[in-house]
Amino acid sequence: QVQLVESGGGLVQAGGSLRLSCVASGRTFSNYVMGWFRQAPGKEREFVAAITWSGGSKYYADSMKGRFTISRDNALNTVNLHMNSLKPEDTAVYYCAADLHGSDLYKPAGYNYWGQGTQVTVSS
Repeated sequence: QVQLVESGGGLVQAGGSLRLSCVASGRTFSNYVMGWFRQAPGKEREFVAAITWSGGSKYYADSMKGRFTISRDNALNTVNLHMNSLKPEDTAVYYCAADLHGSDLYKPAGYNYWGQGTQVTVSS
């Protein structure tokens, strides 16, 4: 089993930047594809970004392309999400997720392991 712990959330003004980090423990980190999702109050959890096992492929939701960057460091068991040009509509709880197979990177059901989430609030 993999344990995931997110950090880096907070309050930022529109146009600002944040870096979220997720540290994994319990299994070999490089065996897992990693994803970031977010969930705003009253809304479904939505895909943000994903990265494959070695970091060779990265995927983004359309609204995040050009603003968010996902990266991983397998030596540190960490996946990061760099968020730039933040907008009030980016306000949500952001979750880190992991899965061995990567069969469906874009859906929450495609991930077996989840962190507890970190709150990101963007003020206008």
